[in-house]
Amino acid sequence: MENFYVDAKDNCTLISTSSSKIEFLLSYSKSLCIMECDGEHLEQNLN
Repeated sequence: MENFYVDAKDNCTLISTSSSKIEFLLSYSKSLCIMECDGEHLEQNLN
């Protein structure tokens, strides 16, 4: 997994998650398509 860099490190808290949530987020991010048209960002979910 890639490293995440944040500006306000003091405001971060550690949370827990489950493998099902991680699988859902990975599937969602793979299906999300963001395009730029005339300076506007358009989102489309490919599911």
